[in-house]
Amino acid sequence: MSATKMFTPVKIGNMTLANRAVMSPMTRSRALDANTPNKLMAEYYGQRASAGLIITEGASPSPNGLGYARIPGLYNATQVAGWKLTTDAVHAAGGRICVQLMHTGRVTQAANLPAGAEVVGPTDAICPGEMYTDSKGMQPHSQPRAMTQADIDHAVAEYAMAAKLAVEAGFDGIELHAANGYLIEQFLNANVNTRTDGYGGSIAGRNRFALEIARAAVAAIGAERVGIRLSPYGVFNSTGPFAELEPQYLALVNELSAMKLAYLHVLDHSAMGAPPVPEAFKLALRNAFNGPFILAGGFDAATGEAALNDGRADMIGYARAFLANPDLVVRMQKGAALNAPDMSTFYTPGAKGYTDYPNM
Repeated sequence: MSATKMFTPVKIGNMTLANRAVMSPMTRSRALDANTPNKLMAEYYGQRASAGLIITEGASPSPNGLGYARIPGLYNATQVAGWKLTTDAVHAAGGRICVQLMHTGRVTQAANLPAGAEVVGPTDAICPGEMYTDSKGMQPHSQPRAMTQADIDHAVAEYAMAAKLAVEAGFDGIELHAANGYLIEQFLNANVNTRTDGYGGSIAGRNRFALEIARAAVAAIGAERVGIRLSPYGVFNSTGPFAELEPQYLALVNELSAMKLAYLHVLDHSAMGAPPVPEAFKLALRNAFNGPFILAGGFDAATGEAALNDGRADMIGYARAFLANPDLVVRMQKGAALNAPDMSTFYTPGAKGYTDYPNM
């Protein structure tokens, strides 16, 4: 199918994007040396610069947030220099790129953390399940320490500093990862957050951590450079629906809208087996947010175009299609066949299944 609206420009914050196809954030585990981005990562993102907007894989704002093997950080000068290779490559090819800030919180295996880092979360409950480590193979998630007020204040400050470092590294903006069961969603989700202080026990309490981080990021670099990703109804990392989910997320999005954030990015995981986000609720979130709205989850060229034409979104996020097709935008314009992604290389070190997917 040759789509039309997908290939029209759109404005986000202070950026004008060439098209409405967004490369969704995808962990790729290629930051081999001290969680530092490298030339191979720059090549990968540079190849995909024809996306209207690239949102990078999650980069941790803190040593404590590096829960997975070989994920990048953004909290020191070496990592800033490493990320600059990527932003330079994307900008040289005419693209736009935001970095996703992802703190894994309790979704962590301590064997993946650098020396001195620790596993923290809203409570001391261990996340069910296992995680891969380079040193010991698959291991259960580690025991977290429940965050104190001082820990929360420290984490908020880490996000604000990472936002500043992102601008220093040449990024056009940041995305706060408040989805998929990582630290921000651990506070949002009533199945995980059983706190009884001011950061739990109510809609306002569970939303508080996310809003403090968003305000700190806005104060650091300006609202026009800050977006956020949400996954209501997601079940990753033992989250799942809860009684006050819809009023809570609507309250959250109303407050984020009042901050004039650059965009809201909503992920529906139903294509991967999670409960669908009800269409009426997606529309309610769109209406609650006065700004650009990205929808992601299971779209192809035709369904993405339909969502744009129906006014359900301003942009559409594509993940595996961009992973396997560096020239996805051209392929969608021409109705061409897509390369299939090789799942066995999603998280392996090296170029195979990373920078070797062919263009048309």
